[in-house]
Amino acid sequence: MIRFYKKNFIYKIYLWLPIIILFISVLNEFDFNYLDIEYFSFNFPFILIFYFTLKENLHFDYFLVFIAGLINDVVIGLPLGLSSLSYVLICSFSSYLRNITIRPNIIKDWFYFLFVISLINSINYSILFLVFSYELNLTYYLVNNFFTFLIYIFFTFIFDYYLKGINE
Repeated sequence: MIRFYKKNFIYKIYLWLPIIILFISVLNEFDFNYLDIEYFSFNFPFILIFYFTLKENLHFDYFLVFIAGLINDVVIGLPLGLSSLSYVLICSFSSYLRNITIRPNIIKDWFYFLFVISLINSINYSILFLVFSYELNLTYYLVNNFFTFLIYIFFTFIFDYYLKGINE
């Protein structure tokens, strides 16, 4: 495990690493369809936002999450504010779970995450289809939902290791 001195510049960057990774992930629109892997996609910003809002990281600011959503809309070409709405809703759902939880359980958090991303994806689909008349493939949303749910547990262990490094 890495030990940092509290006044070190590298430690301060390490504290802000989740937000930095969030901005990199919304600026980099990498999709596995470029690798000819059909029907495999996951939403990494959803995983990152849900986990760090749930674990109450002090450097994971909601305003910066909102700005990351605006940047994501510009990069992808969605109506401005849709990703921000999604990200802020994920923040509110995960902070609600954090406040009502007495004993954290990874499995309960995992299935609550499935509920949240299903709700967010259905809201996104409804807004894009009904309000903006986008022609969308529902299979993409279902596959994205499924793989985001499956990959969340893997990233949970990586992020737990990161939080242990900060708290020591």
